[in-house]
Amino acid sequence: MLHVSPDSLSLLPAFAKIVCEPGWRWARREKPMANFDLFYVWSGEGEVEVNGVHYQVGKGSCFLFRPGDYTSATHNPQKPLVLTYIHFAVNETINQVPERYRVLDDTVDFEYMLSRYVRLFLVQTYAAQEEARLVLKSLMIQLLRADNQAPIEKKASNQLTEAIHEVANYIRQNPGIAHRVEDLAMRAQLSPRYFSMKFKELIGMSVQTYMIQTRIERAQHLLMHAGMNVTEVADALGYRDIFFFSRQFKQYTGRSPSEIR
Repeated sequence: MLHVSPDSLSLLPAFAKIVCEPGWRWARREKPMANFDLFYVWSGEGEVEVNGVHYQVGKGSCFLFRPGDYTSATHNPQKPLVLTYIHFAVNETINQVPERYRVLDDTVDFEYMLSRYVRLFLVQTYAAQEEARLVLKSLMIQLLRADNQAPIEKKASNQLTEAIHEVANYIRQNPGIAHRVEDLAMRAQLSPRYFSMKFKELIGMSVQTYMIQTRIERAQHLLMHAGMNVTEVADALGYRDIFFFSRQFKQYTGRSPSEIR
């Protein structure tokens, strides 16, 4: 579903977030499912059966039932299941479909999107259908991402990605500082060599290039919107040589600072 257009997603009844009643059970029907059903467990204990395979489920358990699936479920009345389910159809050819079952370790973003989806319709938000399709597409991408990364790799990768992105954001927030790679690496709790390698891999450019690009982008903004002259901008961004600033600015933008202003 990675390349499926959100417009091709048909949102069907029913959808909800519910606390299952003590006597709740989902009986297996004679006919298989006709469409897709995203089924997520917020809390509780239970068992779900899909096409004869049984799964013990709890917080973070997530199913994507497909057309043709036979399903049933029960739960522990003392620890009732709290569920979100979203029923939908796809009106175009699908090249990738998430796995039927996985347990999500990092549930914060996923649960936020589920809550957003349900809330859109509860309060009759303007353009709810359009936004809900986008949210559902995002949920499918999250599942595909989880399916294509081993759990240990995923956890390590998430921590590393967050550390690199935090540093990149720090650079962008402080473009006038002459950042040393060693200090930035320490901020990410990585060695300078490994930090530089992963930064380029995740951000798409070297640390030095990113720092220069960020500084030049800030310079453009100051020249165009802050009423500052070239000398003032160069000084604000830590350039001691205005001629070097002008050369670097033109190298990255194709124009001199005075042309921008």
